Amino acid sequence: MHAFGNLVPAVLLRLDRNPFHHGTLGAVRSLGRKGVEVHAVVEAGGGPMGRSRYLRAVHQGPDGGSDGLDPDAPEALLECLVGVSERIGRPAVLVAMDDLSAIAVARLAPMLGERFRIPHQPDGLPARVADKAELSRLCARWDIPHPETVIPASGAEAAETAWRLGLPAVAKWSRPWLLPAGSGLRSTTLVHSAAEARRLYERSEEAGCRLLLQRFLPAGPDTDWFFHGAFTRGGHPLLAGSGRKELSWPVRTGLTAVGRWLPDPAVEEAGLRIAERLGYQGILDLDFRRDERGCFRLVDFNPRPGAQFRLFTDAAGLDVVQAMYLDLTGQRVPEPVPWPGRVFVAENYALLAALRGRQLPFRREPSVGLAPPRRPPAARVEAGPEAGAAPGVPAGRRPDPDETPAPPAAAAAAASAGAVEPAAGPVRVVPQRERGRVEAAWFATDDPKPFLAMLSAFLGRGAGKGARVLRRVPAHGRRTARAVVRAPRQRARDLTPPASPAVPAPPASAASAAEPDELLTR
Repeated sequence: MHAFGNLVPAVLLRLDRNPFHHGTLGAVRSLGRKGVEVHAVVEAGGGPMGRSRYLRAVHQGPDGGSDGLDPDAPEALLECLVGVSERIGRPAVLVAMDDLSAIAVARLAPMLGERFRIPHQPDGLPARVADKAELSRLCARWDIPHPETVIPASGAEAAETAWRLGLPAVAKWSRPWLLPAGSGLRSTTLVHSAAEARRLYERSEEAGCRLLLQRFLPAGPDTDWFFHGAFTRGGHPLLAGSGRKELSWPVRTGLTAVGRWLPDPAVEEAGLRIAERLGYQGILDLDFRRDERGCFRLVDFNPRPGAQFRLFTDAAGLDVVQAMYLDLTGQRVPEPVPWPGRVFVAENYALLAALRGRQLPFRREPSVGLAPPRRPPAARVEAGPEAGAAPGVPAGRRPDPDETPAPPAAAAAAASAGAVEPAAGPVRVVPQRERGRVEAAWFATDDPKPFLAMLSAFLGRGAGKGARVLRRVPAHGRRTARAVVRAPRQRARDLTPPASPAVPAPPASAASAAEPDELLTR
């Protein structure tokens, strides 16, 4: 276990108003357990994270949070951080925990240099890599496999592109941190028709950024991977690793609900190459999806710690946040001792994902005597005509004796959840002897209050949402809730009590004509 000296305070900045952001809690505990004085600049109260015993103080973020902050003119954030620095009374390490924070801090770095220790980034780098359009150009320039991406210039071109890419297609806003609150616009949307793509493009002015359309890569077992790393000047790695999403929320498209540390040469090589080319300093989180040919394609670049960064904690307890802290405070970063096989579980999202996907997060071990199907050799993996993909890029990984085909149970669970046919190739299953410890995002025996606060807020929010939904359901719908669960596709008119012969039944309203399951979830 490495020891910390020169205990400089740390300030965690999160502008995203998400009280259930478990990554911020992970950073509080990671540094606090080492004796570091940890402060957090977040929403008022800090949510469940604010109950941690390892947190010295919660400081109110700028007025309006992410909704009222312009990353190109973050004067409000500058004023807020200067006030926090004056209250602390000495320089501190500043850690951005979300994309908007990372972009704003990079712009303010010249004005914060005497108050905070911040990773040195080339001008505007966090904004460039977080911008989906710019990321597509970087991948094309550096031969990093990337989904075929088109930036339409008109609604007609958006419709034609969606049709050409194949439906469904993925629509992304290039700068999701600019999306106005309450607009209903999501950073990523799956469009199922050309008309839907056209309508989405027509909201570009409202979104404040460009719309991108990408070829859809089907999800399935062993398709969603990620890379975490902490880097010093020049893009030299301090600690890095690759992992696989076992469960995500929302199902198949969202954050990591259950993840496992699994070394993969193709993912790690791509992550290290990107950091070196950029001269990246600090922490990054990359998302990959494996396509039907076995090629790993970069789909997202986050210039900050991922919420599941604690998955990559080595055998000595070192993680990427600690590595960056040591580097910025001039201390020696120990040589990492990898601990593959570790599992990270975000309890609240894992429960939702398991229930919604009707599958458990841990796959049963198949027979080790089965010979796995071999993937195509790396030299034969072709990226095709898609933008950002170059022929001959090593994309697959050589199967080892521990690889086995996907068990039938996992395939059935994915099919029952509505998954598209999974990509070809074996599912990497970790043998029992290589499995590491499971780390929970919220529960910790030495710091139980955040878990209890999360559980209370999570259940309270669910109960409140259910009550609001039920208030919009007609009385007969509430009385027949049990029947709705048993037969969710039954029409509401079939559940309506028969009218008296003397009194004609009133015409069915739009609400009563809807399906009961729609009413309960609207």
